[in-house]
Amino acid sequence: MTKAQEQRLYELGADPDDMDLDAPADQRDACFAEIETRLMGQNRKKVSQILENPVRNQVRRLETTLADALVARGFQEVCTPHMITKEALARMGIDEDDPLFDQVFWLDRKKCLRPMLAPGLYTMMRTLRRSYRGPLYLFEVGPCYRRESHGNKHLEQFTMLNLVEVSPQAGIPRLKEIIGELMGVIEVPYELAEETSEVYGTTVDIMVDGIEVASCAVGPHPLDQANGIREPWAGVGLGLERVLLATRKEANIKRVGSSLVYLEGVRVDL
Repeated sequence: MTKAQEQRLYELGADPDDMDLDAPADQRDACFAEIETRLMGQNRKKVSQILENPVRNQVRRLETTLADALVARGFQEVCTPHMITKEALARMGIDEDDPLFDQVFWLDRKKCLRPMLAPGLYTMMRTLRRSYRGPLYLFEVGPCYRRESHGNKHLEQFTMLNLVEVSPQAGIPRLKEIIGELMGVIEVPYELAEETSEVYGTTVDIMVDGIEVASCAVGPHPLDQANGIREPWAGVGLGLERVLLATRKEANIKRVGSSLVYLEGVRVDL
């Protein structure tokens, strides 16, 4: 098949047998058309089934499951602005010399769409400490925006869940407990791997079926001083679309992200 034909079948959810087209060159187009027609029919049937049995969007379902579980465990949800300042980004160590700077969607010279949730959580941690001295358990779920490479594991708009515990007990052992509780809610096997982050330095990554779904870290951290935090903390940043990519065994993350062409992973622009 031509590259265009392969891409078309791939978008329609072809399995390996469909992609392994063993036909003479003069019959290729006819065989492709037959497979395409069959896959389009399957997609139309799946779309009908979805619309006749409505469900919440798969990312929103996962968000609700995780948020309800965290609230039940004593974490308070916060909701911070999608727009942040250049100054807030600089406090995360992302200035014009940082590689992540070019991935930011700038709205003007001083504001951008947030590439991560951490700046807002840092602000809430600092602000809440003025009124409350006990352990802080906070989380946020929401969209982030980055100019990513156009691969099958990256999105320019994606959904993150960030949680943080600020307490004397926060550290690697407590972080692993939090990870275990969080992944227990998802009910999926996982592994931990030590990695290097451009923002946090050494991190603990959560891997599901070979795919990184979360990056985790503990403080005190060099970034804390600029953000007004001087206490131990443990934090997790979980990508919801990455979780669905891994658990649904999808080949392309676009099937589970915000989209005008996919509904519940099914192609709709037929």
